[in-house]
Amino acid sequence: MERYNFKEIEVKWQKFWEKEKTFSAKVDRDKKKFYCLEMFPYPSGKIHMGHVRNYTIGDVLARYKSLQGYNVLHPMGWDSFGMPAENAARQNNLDPKTWTESNIAKMKSQLKRLGLSIDWSREISTCSPQYFKHQQQFFLELYDKGLVYRKEEYVNWDPVDQTVLANEQVIDGKGWRSGAIVERKKLSQWFFNIKKFSENLLENLNTLDKWPNKVKIMQKNWIGKSFGCEVGFKIESEKNISEIKCFTTRPDTLFGLSFLALSVDHPLAKYYEEDKEFINFKKKCSTTGTTEESIANAEKIGFKTDLTAINPLNENIKVPVYFANFVLMDYGLGAVFGCPAHDQRDLDFAKKYSLEINTVVTPNLDDLNFQVKDEAYTGPGYIFNSSFLNGLKCPEDSIEKTIKYLEENKLGEKKINFRLKDWGISRQRYWGCPIPIIYDEKNNPIKIPDEMLPVELPAIEKLDPSGNPLDKANNWKNITINNKKYIRETDTLDTFVDSSWYFLRFCSPENNEYGFDIDDVNYWMPVDQYIGGVEHAILHLLYSRFFMQALSFKNEKFNIVEPFEGLFTQGMVCHETYKDHENNWVSPEEIETINGKKYLINDQSREIKVGPSESMSKSKKNTIDPEKIISNYGADSVRLFILSDSPPEKDVQWSEEGIISSFKFIQKLWNLNLKFTQQIQQNHNDDDDRELDKYTNIFLKKVTENLDNFSYNKIVANLHEMYSSLFKQIDKKYTKKTLINNFEKILIAINPIIPHFSSECMRLLKSEKMSWPKYDKNQLIDDKIKIVIQINGKKRGLIETNRNISEQELTNIINNNEILKKYLDKQTFKRKIFIKNKLMNIII
Repeated sequence: MERYNFKEIEVKWQKFWEKEKTFSAKVDRDKKKFYCLEMFPYPSGKIHMGHVRNYTIGDVLARYKSLQGYNVLHPMGWDSFGMPAENAARQNNLDPKTWTESNIAKMKSQLKRLGLSIDWSREISTCSPQYFKHQQQFFLELYDKGLVYRKEEYVNWDPVDQTVLANEQVIDGKGWRSGAIVERKKLSQWFFNIKKFSENLLENLNTLDKWPNKVKIMQKNWIGKSFGCEVGFKIESEKNISEIKCFTTRPDTLFGLSFLALSVDHPLAKYYEEDKEFINFKKKCSTTGTTEESIANAEKIGFKTDLTAINPLNENIKVPVYFANFVLMDYGLGAVFGCPAHDQRDLDFAKKYSLEINTVVTPNLDDLNFQVKDEAYTGPGYIFNSSFLNGLKCPEDSIEKTIKYLEENKLGEKKINFRLKDWGISRQRYWGCPIPIIYDEKNNPIKIPDEMLPVELPAIEKLDPSGNPLDKANNWKNITINNKKYIRETDTLDTFVDSSWYFLRFCSPENNEYGFDIDDVNYWMPVDQYIGGVEHAILHLLYSRFFMQALSFKNEKFNIVEPFEGLFTQGMVCHETYKDHENNWVSPEEIETINGKKYLINDQSREIKVGPSESMSKSKKNTIDPEKIISNYGADSVRLFILSDSPPEKDVQWSEEGIISSFKFIQKLWNLNLKFTQQIQQNHNDDDDRELDKYTNIFLKKVTENLDNFSYNKIVANLHEMYSSLFKQIDKKYTKKTLINNFEKILIAINPIIPHFSSECMRLLKSEKMSWPKYDKNQLIDDKIKIVIQINGKKRGLIETNRNISEQELTNIINNNEILKKYLDKQTFKRKIFIKNKLMNIII
């Protein structure tokens, strides 16, 4: 049999698609649109298997919708600003621009080898002035709307990258890229007022029916809407302090109060600014970081003030006031009341400082001696030891009654609070979008005039090992406008700003006046299907949703508030991990297998320890180079493997055996194509039967439904079933017309999965049909059926016969059936119960 020469064929089709611009989005506003978008990549220099899976899933969908007649937008761009490029430039004595553009060129050529149906005419890069000019326009637009502001704030400071990190970029108290322990530092920063849209962002989650529920729950928890009460505590003090207010979601536990805790940034801290003990305490707090995660994991420490707080529900209960490292200023009012028995954080603090632990919730009313000792009780139950609240079921009854009492007695007020914080967007680095702000001699911020946009970065020959190079670029930093001297803002924007609107730019990539054309956006947006990793559920997706809200705010022309109608989160590509006996990670390329055991190639005496299969990562060296795999087995084999075995939303386990199996199956399909070709050349006069038509329709139905449901792994199973059935079926005699008609439909149906193979087979058929085939429902009905035969209610046989057979015809068959004759034994039929196409029950 002739071999399938994938190298020659795939290169040929990739050149054809690029030359013909087959996948250029030709906008026909009368056609239905489908906007398919994958999260765009950071240009690191090489694609990895995560990219392959993400973009293959998107490509299958884009091709499918295109074949269905949709006007498809399937673009590609590069998230090209950021610290990795800046760090690489420092290490390699390059400028980040050269390094980034080189990586883009390489990754683009690699992606093209996958045969992706990408409209490269719409390609964008966030580090291009043609892109960030419009981002600067948006910044100034939001500034005018009051959605951008500057203030001094404690931030997460990465001492290695020398930059601010958003809370979401701090993992386990460390910088997400550098791995350095994050510090707490006060800086003047720029913020987006995302909190203004907390309610909208939360409520709109209910409209996102095509989003995974787990992502919506993650966003809901991050926004963190909580109902509670703002409570006023009277203060006994020699200072001019009469009251401290705090927000709480559990006012019903106020009788368990044993201390009041304040953030070190609370306004009352001004009374202790010269206290050496407080100064030292504040320094200790600065090593904790500012994220809730880092604070929760840190040792609880406090500074006792000379203030005493009075319980609003019982004036005889007086407690000390502390500054504590676990209280955040930007949640509530920067003050919390401590109820150690029913909050583990408060319990840890109370035990450290020998404070009272008053239990006020019992799991069972029969146990009024219940006492908390080492572990806080946070479950439901009943209130006790709490005066007028005793016996109330908590939290459902007790909270409401407590708030009502506090409001009636003017001791508190019902409030709604959100966990979501404003988005700090300042970054102390060079390789990012310049913030279009200048400062006058009094340090007042002033907008850069629109005609001076874009503000571009200065060329810097060599970057210093650390710090922000823009601070030292005096020729760029100092600027004169209309004979007045100003200083540029040297912070650049967080790269998540770059990726918060790129889906809009794809709609109008050539528009020089504004970031998008309103007619284009109204046609293409929202994105019909967005595909990307669940790890971006908060950082990227929430910011993108905010950006749409912000652009729509006070804007009569733009009113699209949700960017992504459908969201699909694909799983990771996983591989075994390997270590040598010194516990160093070892890559698969450094290993060979001998007698079932793995050894180092360069030292076959050193056996390798095989670890668990984990998502591929450079740090663990368990990556596979897609370029080598494509060169050895072809893009279609890679696409077929990456879609097989696991549903797209689950992790897929990489194996050499799996890719070889996919490669061999492509060869089998090629043999099937040759067999079809031979039968077509026979040019038979008549069809032996209609089984080929029937099978093709069954196959089309399965593939169509699995494409609609993202069940791509099932389509691979459908392909294997199709091969097994058709290889036998076409040995029958079929006319040339029947063979071509059916094979065309099958080839089009597999085009989204293995496009190079499908396109080549279609070319050999001289077929130009490229629209999605519809299946005939009538052809799905099998002419043959099996009818259950019962005698006196007991099953005695199963007869295969023609559909819609009459009762009399079936009776004749039964009378002549050798197996059934012995049960009937010439007895008289008293009655027959006949259910058409299903059952015959004979009563004898």
